[in-house]
Amino acid sequence: MTDLYQPAQMIDTHQHLWKPSERRYEWLDAVGAPLNADFGPEDVETDVAAAGITGTVLVQAADSYEDTFYMLSVASRVPVVRGVVGWVPLDRAAEAAAALDAYATTVVRGIRVLNHTYPDPRWLLREDVTAGVELLAPRGLPLDVVSIVPEHLAMLVELAARHPDLTIVLDHLAKPDIAGRGWEPWASLIAAVAAQPNVSVKISGLNTASGPEWTWRDWLPYVDHVVEQFGSDRVMLGSDWPVSTLAGDFRGVWLAQRQVIAHLDTAQQDDILYRTALRTYSLALSGTDLP
Repeated sequence: MTDLYQPAQMIDTHQHLWKPSERRYEWLDAVGAPLNADFGPEDVETDVAAAGITGTVLVQAADSYEDTFYMLSVASRVPVVRGVVGWVPLDRAAEAAAALDAYATTVVRGIRVLNHTYPDPRWLLREDVTAGVELLAPRGLPLDVVSIVPEHLAMLVELAARHPDLTIVLDHLAKPDIAGRGWEPWASLIAAVAAQPNVSVKISGLNTASGPEWTWRDWLPYVDHVVEQFGSDRVMLGSDWPVSTLAGDFRGVWLAQRQVIAHLDTAQQDDILYRTALRTYSLALSGTDLP
């Protein structure tokens, strides 16, 4: 990566860790090998360091307190982990409030639920869920949202308008059909989401949405569209490891994500590589105090 611009920091905003040998992740039962195995910080430590990543955000992989507290246990002993996107039951507001209060002294910097696995694509708009979502903004916690079908993006437009003070983070560019060179309705829906100023987006998970012989050039029109619509100050980079290992290795995928934004100016790259993450997740980083 020596020929690429070298920023002051790089934040991997979307990394997973899970250990089914210790706790249950129901979706892993369905996907089977090779993902249904233990993936701990020791398995990615060397690759993270080699990539020049200075901070990581761990993101929930199960709708359970066990998963969140496992991530917090890793954060307590692995210095590169700067934040955790954990889970609370948003449809049980009283319990969610108690859990959020318990997280207040931890490095939980955001909340996510596995909404993309729920039968109702508009689950986050349900009346009982709204009360839980309303707990986040006053605590300065963003909500990560997964979108895998157009209905999720349409829902997200409504969600952002309903909660204008809540920062929402859209994961994985909403998984465009890169393998099939699909464009609509993804492109129009992304523009509608971007029109909501409280939504940011992650460049992540693109290799697993691509064909088997993918290169970063396959991603370029999708990434450029997102940067044009959102502005670089609402875009972040994430590895989506270890899901990313289904179609590449950590270093190759991270390099490709660096390459797909390399034509942007250095200020835009700084936004995507660390500034947006620092601001969105209120990350405290060691070293130079960066704006």
